[in-house]
Amino acid sequence: MYQKETTASVFRYVDWFTVIQYIILVGLGMVSIYAASYDFDHANMLSFAEFSGKQFRWIGLSLAMGLVILLIDVRVYENYAYVIYAIILVLLLVTIFIAPDIKGSHSWLKVGPMSLQPAEFGKFATALCLAKLFSGYNFSLNASRKNYARALLIIFLPVILILGQQETGSALVYLSLFFVLYREGMSGLVLLAALCAVVFFVVEVKFTGSLLLGIPVGEAAVFMMIMVLIVAMLALYCKDIIAARNVLLWFVGSGAVAAALTLASLEIPGLIFFLSVIAVSLVYCILLMFKTKARHLLVTVAAALASIAFMFSVNYTFTSVLQDHQQMRIKVALGIEEDLRGAGYNVNQSKIAIGSGGMWGKGFLNGTQTKLKYVPEQHTDFIYCTIGEEEGFVGAATVLLLFVVLILRVLSIAERQPTVFGRVYAYCVASYLIFHIAINIGMVIGLCPVIGIPLPFFSYGGSSLWGFTFLLFILLRIDASRRERSF
Repeated sequence: MYQKETTASVFRYVDWFTVIQYIILVGLGMVSIYAASYDFDHANMLSFAEFSGKQFRWIGLSLAMGLVILLIDVRVYENYAYVIYAIILVLLLVTIFIAPDIKGSHSWLKVGPMSLQPAEFGKFATALCLAKLFSGYNFSLNASRKNYARALLIIFLPVILILGQQETGSALVYLSLFFVLYREGMSGLVLLAALCAVVFFVVEVKFTGSLLLGIPVGEAAVFMMIMVLIVAMLALYCKDIIAARNVLLWFVGSGAVAAALTLASLEIPGLIFFLSVIAVSLVYCILLMFKTKARHLLVTVAAALASIAFMFSVNYTFTSVLQDHQQMRIKVALGIEEDLRGAGYNVNQSKIAIGSGGMWGKGFLNGTQTKLKYVPEQHTDFIYCTIGEEEGFVGAATVLLLFVVLILRVLSIAERQPTVFGRVYAYCVASYLIFHIAINIGMVIGLCPVIGIPLPFFSYGGSSLWGFTFLLFILLRIDASRRERSF
């Protein structure tokens, strides 16, 4: 039930600290775009012929939209969450068929003189829909498998449609919502499985050149990590120290025997050896489960079998599922290949720009790498390298600190919400921000493959700025209404 709200009361309770943070970030973003796209012949920051001038227009429209969002009754976002989500899904579907081909992607719609990317607006719609689901009467994620299926369906429907637009980077952003599911009760084993999948994939792809016991080093390393996983799950998850000790002794003993036979110049079929050693440990766990009726042991067995199946699928996925340019980007990021003139060119030039900035930078508009246009897309996805070159480590770290403060503020807003709807939506916003910032900065400094993720509020473009404005200001509107609620 709601008390009567007025415009004055809404603006009174708006989190103005977050609004000021937003204005600072978009202001710094416009200045950075001006620096990244600076043209010695046309140096007017506010000229609509310049990227910075166009971004200034986007900022003005964003502020107007933010104001409108704050004036809308908060019940609109709750009551029409499913409708908004459905409309965005239809728009994403239509985009696949009517959007022009731009660098192999069909994700941009032409609206008069503007180009808009619907995937950016799908973020707030998905967040609203997920929040609406969790705010349902007596809804609990762990109450039934049906609830899990509904939550996953909400997350994966836009992912599938965006993948249909050949826009992998934007689709991956939605997977960050798994952190929201974890906050709302999902088992930490799911996040552990995701972490293991990433580590196994990277290790197996990275170390494929040399052999150990007749199999690639990467594959052997993954087998060893699976052994560590089995022991750790027995000790920490199943809390069976005796079983963990016995399995550990079995692994160590088997490894010692294998090492001795290798030193004796006897050939050991590595694949059969690792599979046999792990199989014996799993049979032991199954027998122990029947003896003690500890069902948690079955989770350990299932995790080990799933890990082995995933390991065998990595090579096929990498060579047959991923496209050639995606394979090359991963190889460049992992240091397998350099390709300084191809897939690795952007990242290499970006690292040169950031490294040349030193501690204090070369000064505003004095960056040589950026001014001479050595870094492609430096006003969009690679905007952070301009900051690193001209403002140095201090400037780059300051921008990163501003983002950290914003994320912590959003998390603080999440925890003070009196409703599940507000809390879940706020955590969705925080998850999107964390993913975008981590991946964008990671790819600019060469820690992540280049997947086309913009830096929030900094990268040039109206769709990205509007999308994050919608996300943030809807959150501010929900938060402002918490004092008008009575229970």
